[in-house]
Amino acid sequence: MVKKVCSLTSSHRVTVFIVDDFMYERNRSKAVELLARCWDHAKGCYYHGFRMLTLGWSDGHTFIPVDFSLLSSTKSQINGISDRIDKRTSGYKRRTEALRRSTELVPLMLDQALASGMAASYVLMDSWFTFAPLIREITQCGLDVIGMVKATNQRYLVNSRKLSLKELYSVATPAQGKNKGVLRSIRTQMSPGIPMVIVFVRHRTKKNEWLAILSTDWSCES
Repeated sequence: MVKKVCSLTSSHRVTVFIVDDFMYERNRSKAVELLARCWDHAKGCYYHGFRMLTLGWSDGHTFIPVDFSLLSSTKSQINGISDRIDKRTSGYKRRTEALRRSTELVPLMLDQALASGMAASYVLMDSWFTFAPLIREITQCGLDVIGMVKATNQRYLVNSRKLSLKELYSVATPAQGKNKGVLRSIRTQMSPGIPMVIVFVRHRTKKNEWLAILSTDWSCES
């Protein structure tokens, strides 16, 4: 499907992989294998079910799902794996996959997509995925990362100084030009040494606040 779309798409159009996870609710279920108690960040409440990690491909107009994995939890698991499942089967492998971290599965999904002949320039991710180990693995696959960044204990290197995201904003260069949505940008390194540019943009609904977007492609600075 992706190859058919690519044949109809201009070679100048940027193509991307998109990584995200969604709720897969099974609130009325009781005996489903690996059923877990999951937290819904949007609604601020718990639900019974799974997280569905999804990898998609897009050229800006078309979105095509590429791969997915239903994720359970080892800590908040309600039901375990059935003892009747043969450990030599693909079904058992799927069940053990559901107990792995999403950051472990994303590189595997990307490797499978690239091995099948798909191509993209960037991997787009939410702030739940933009951590140094995963970013490093993705860039080693030859892909650049663009993703939201949230304020955590992560530090960024600027002139041998380790700065938090808020401190990084204070030393970033104010943006020039007519685009009032872009506030500042700065070239930095995410510890332990991943080069990137971070662009600070104005929050759409909270005008006095900003959002941070990182890119391992320095040409995105402008």
